[in-house]
Amino acid sequence: MDTITYDDFAKLDIRIGTITVAEAVEGADKLLRLEVDLGSETRQLMAGIAEYVDDPATLIGKQIPVLANLAPRKLRGYESQGMMLAADENDAPILLHPETKIANGSKIR
Repeated sequence: MDTITYDDFAKLDIRIGTITVAEAVEGADKLLRLEVDLGSETRQLMAGIAEYVDDPATLIGKQIPVLANLAPRKLRGYESQGMMLAADENDAPILLHPETKIANGSKIR
């Protein structure tokens, strides 16, 4: 594992957001399109978690940490404007969400 410095970590803009839209991407077995309210803006994220979610609608309303200053990337014709952070357990993503409601846009430090 590569080591980063505290200064490197300080460059990451990780914020809390609430999923407002979650839908499967046609023709993509693993991809979901999420819209996430980050307080001052809404971002579209593409997440490769479809095979682990029975019904994307169950994600709506969940708060998640989002890496907000990641360069945008096109996936299946959609622009992903950040990355949802999740844990990896036995090669399956586990969503991280706070037990206590946090204001959208709050930074993680």
